[in-house]
Amino acid sequence: MLFCQPAAAQAGQVFFDDFSYATTQQLQREGGWTPRSRAGHPGVEGARWSPDGLSVLDDESQRGNRLLRLQARTDGSAAGTEQVQLCHQRKYLEGTYAARLRFRDAPRQGADGDPVIQTFYVVSPLRFDFDPEFSELDWEYLPNGGWGSEKTRLYGISWQTVQLQPWKAYNQAHEEFGSLDGWHVLMMQILDGRTRLFVDGRQVAEHGGRNYPVVPMSINFNLWFSPGGLLPPSAEARVWEQDVDWVFHARNARLSPEQVMAEVAALRRAGTARLDQVPAAQPALESRCDF
Repeated sequence: MLFCQPAAAQAGQVFFDDFSYATTQQLQREGGWTPRSRAGHPGVEGARWSPDGLSVLDDESQRGNRLLRLQARTDGSAAGTEQVQLCHQRKYLEGTYAARLRFRDAPRQGADGDPVIQTFYVVSPLRFDFDPEFSELDWEYLPNGGWGSEKTRLYGISWQTVQLQPWKAYNQAHEEFGSLDGWHVLMMQILDGRTRLFVDGRQVAEHGGRNYPVVPMSINFNLWFSPGGLLPPSAEARVWEQDVDWVFHARNARLSPEQVMAEVAALRRAGTARLDQVPAAQPALESRCDF
């Protein structure tokens, strides 16, 4: 049977992955993804970034579908805290980004209450404090609040630059308050000096100016704990999970939410589990997974 490629794929500018891997080794070898193992920002100081927190598994709600799962855990101590991050190559800048993710408001195991952050974002390295080329746009879901507020909320943030110690940040942020437990499609359009943010097809914010990205970034997912707010140590670890169904990028193109969903559906109908037509940056950039 012959299939027609979706319009964006025909234009030769698409990155797509629906995480239909048999193993996490295949995720790295064939998908070009890098699990984080380096210590450092963000999260609990002294915590481990563990590749063991990544898995691929069957979707219980959709036969034949596979999911990426991120799992983080803490017993309330730095030594007993494991966070998880997955990064793709540093070669993405302008265009449309989208991912379908499942957020959770409660841990899979253990007591609820730790300030956990569930994310989808694009970022470049921070070479030094207040790096003028630093570029980052991210979605961060805080089911138990954090950072001075107990409110459940989703952040959409466009960054200009930052100093980590002592903390001082320059960015634009949008907050969606209330529970987002369950599946959602998060999207970013980055074009013509403006960044537009969408949640489930609804535009919620528009940023620009100095917060517009200026250098190629990597695509990332991570699951981590806000420092300073963990529940007291316990014998039973608190285990948190975040799932990803697919991720999509159309380079240098502005796609509407409806167009993104149509592209993803067409790729899946064509049996395309992954597609990477986005060329490497010239010259090629180091793709570290440590921020």
